Amino acid sequence: MADTLRWGILGTGAIAHKFATGLTAALGAQLVAVGSRAQESADTFADTFNIPRRHASYEALSADPEVEAIYVSTPHPFHAANSMLCLEAGKAVLCEKPFTINAQEADAVIALARQKRVFLMEAMWTRYLPAIVRLRELIASGVIGEVRMLAADFGFRTGFNEESRLFDLALGGGGLLDVGVYPISLAYMLLGAPAHIASTAHLGATGVDEQAAWLFRYAGGQIAVLSSAIRTNTPQEAYIIGTEATIKISTPWWDANELILTRDGQAPEVIVPLREGNGYNYEALEVARCLHAGLLESPLMPLDETRAIMATMDTLRAQWGLKYPMEP
Repeated sequence: MADTLRWGILGTGAIAHKFATGLTAALGAQLVAVGSRAQESADTFADTFNIPRRHASYEALSADPEVEAIYVSTPHPFHAANSMLCLEAGKAVLCEKPFTINAQEADAVIALARQKRVFLMEAMWTRYLPAIVRLRELIASGVIGEVRMLAADFGFRTGFNEESRLFDLALGGGGLLDVGVYPISLAYMLLGAPAHIASTAHLGATGVDEQAAWLFRYAGGQIAVLSSAIRTNTPQEAYIIGTEATIKISTPWWDANELILTRDGQAPEVIVPLREGNGYNYEALEVARCLHAGLLESPLMPLDETRAIMATMDTLRAQWGLKYPMEP
């Protein structure tokens, strides 16, 4: 493929704006098209980012011959159908997290990508940030010894509004899919799949999980203590605790900029890797790297792991008695 990767964005919401901004800092990325359900919103978004091709339907975007890769940025319940539309058209897909509503939907999307031999990746943008890349390097070097515990949270307080997407079960509202997926993904990246899951949640007036906490135990005895919320501000910090040292990812850890390494008996060492753009550029660069290498998925966010994360969130919801209206 050419050195320049031509992108389209499906959807024009807040996260689409962040990704479009990120692309301006991604070397070799060219934003050539946007698709919306209405011409007016497509035009407004395109005017903001100087995008030449504006489509009034997702079908038209997916069929655009000038587009090589598509970022799917629609609300959670539409990720599966929108991603499959693009895959059917042969476009590489970067799908916003959560990947789908549940593991069953994830299975369908992943199966189609593998059948069509088209690239597919979950847009867990935190994984590709320089600070998280450095975190993986530090852990691999053995500097903190064996990882034994992880503590991470992602909670914020928003005003109650039953009309809001966050409080709408039909849109996959609640903390788990929106922000709980971040600490779960971090746990998978560092420790893999848990052997045992215990959890609790408060379901609010509209039935969504307004705050929740869960405990993962692993086969080797490691433990992860994780939480999410949409009605409670939390520190938004992460601690990786090893047998020889601890690494803190400073607030907000999911938009990581700074690591604090504390070796036993030594003063803390602050590590701030060089970072450019708003952070969303790094997931775009990973897509381009994989496509240039002829890969159909990213080794940093494998599809089997994406599927396993969705299954873990299914397990948590089952423990809480939380189902979405579109689920059987």
